[in-house]
Amino acid sequence: MRVQHERTLSTSAFPGDTGDPDPRTRRLLAAFSAGPSTDGYLRVVAALCGDRVLVPVVATATRLDRGTGGLFSDKEAEMSVVGVQAPDGRRALLAFTGMDSLEAWDATARPVPVTLDKAAEATLADGAAALLVDLAGPDPLAIEGEVLAQLAAGNRLVELDDGFGWAVTTTDPTPAAE
Repeated sequence: MRVQHERTLSTSAFPGDTGDPDPRTRRLLAAFSAGPSTDGYLRVVAALCGDRVLVPVVATATRLDRGTGGLFSDKEAEMSVVGVQAPDGRRALLAFTGMDSLEAWDATARPVPVTLDKAAEATLADGAAALLVDLAGPDPLAIEGEVLAQLAAGNRLVELDDGFGWAVTTTDPTPAAE
């Protein structure tokens, strides 16, 4: 018997991705962690703009069922992105530079590879104030404020010869007047 189905899987935006972190980005994170500076922070964010990050997704039980012997099991579950909350009430979503850092945080979480701008957009859409990168290490980083807002708008931070700037996305397909 052959089963017919209508589901198709989309192709990966990151074909061949092994889950390994970009070594340059990890070096920049370590350097910033060892000696925080504005340029070091911006350099890490600019590097992350060219990488994919892994957003963790975990199963959350939505309905429990009492099985034999009185034990409960998941009857239904939803996949959810993960957020954390600081003691002062601020919330953040998580992203990881590689499978090693994601697994150090939670080995059961499923990785969803996305670009940094998509992770930032999801962070703000969820009402969170920050995106925490590599929360469990080796070198965590918080992206928040105006930098997070620019990323969520689809802009990319780039390092220039004389500093940093934003590569701004446009939606106007009209060519500039000559």
